[in-house]
Amino acid sequence: MDRRSFVALALGALCGPRIAGAQAKKVARIGYLSLSRPEVDKSWVGAFKQALRDLGYVEGKDLVIEQRHAEGHADKMPTLVMELVRLKPDVLVVYGAWALIGKLPATTPVVFTVVPDPVAIGLVASLARPGGNLTGFADNHDALVPKRLELLKEVVPGASRVAVLHYPNPMSLLQLKTAQAAAPRQGMTLVPVAIKGPQASELDSAFATMAKERVAALIVIAEPTLSANRRLIAEHAAKNRLPAVGTVREWAQAGFLLSYGTNFHELWRRSALYADKILKGAKAGDLPVEQPTKFDLVVNLKTAKAIGLAVPRSLIARADQVIE
Repeated sequence: MDRRSFVALALGALCGPRIAGAQAKKVARIGYLSLSRPEVDKSWVGAFKQALRDLGYVEGKDLVIEQRHAEGHADKMPTLVMELVRLKPDVLVVYGAWALIGKLPATTPVVFTVVPDPVAIGLVASLARPGGNLTGFADNHDALVPKRLELLKEVVPGASRVAVLHYPNPMSLLQLKTAQAAAPRQGMTLVPVAIKGPQASELDSAFATMAKERVAALIVIAEPTLSANRRLIAEHAAKNRLPAVGTVREWAQAGFLLSYGTNFHELWRRSALYADKILKGAKAGDLPVEQPTKFDLVVNLKTAKAIGLAVPRSLIARADQVIE
């Protein structure tokens, strides 16, 4: 072997493993924790995963996503989150359980997909610079409550007593307070009806209370525990011939008369972009909490027909989606 060949072979032996090691791409690990059911946030998670694919990630190759769902049972969340933390995710994406988010280990970067008002509940210091290990997205549910009452009044002008179905926690109570402040402007008296969990018996009891109170319509306060059972709630409302107003578009798709709220597909997609930034070295607390820019008005004419209600043409014309 001549000197030139020997040198080339030696350099290859020395540099080859280093080059191969440098080219090896770290497998990213994302934990996804949801207070709801898999079938409820399936399309939102789909938008999250598609955004990651668009960024070049390949699940099962350079990306692992560990998912846990509490199926509406808030008491399961601490156990599920510890399962995920033990897996040492590079970033944790969370839907629901706002009180729990603030207690997560400071070493784990967290992106919350939706929180109605993260500053009001003390989750972050400010929207511009949340600080710590948290960032994510506000969904403006609190600010949108008066608009939902206005839409309800447009469809049911005679609705004077309106039930407000809610799951009592700080954010839900904040929205309820906003609703109570806005109701007099629509000539409405609100009847708060709380549930303690996602069990069917809780909903049976809630609708029995609504019947006793002789309410003319229903709105729901945005909360994953309720969202986990939106189809069952829609069935109860239809059975009781109650015009019902929900939050995100999926409520109307589940059978509510109408819904008005933030486009959650967009928030989950944006959550993927934030997760990518963190995976590339950004600090969660340096990323501003973003507010929504896309909102959906959905009208379900099938439900309107079933409960014998005529929806104004002007409202149908403004809808982003009409279900017939």
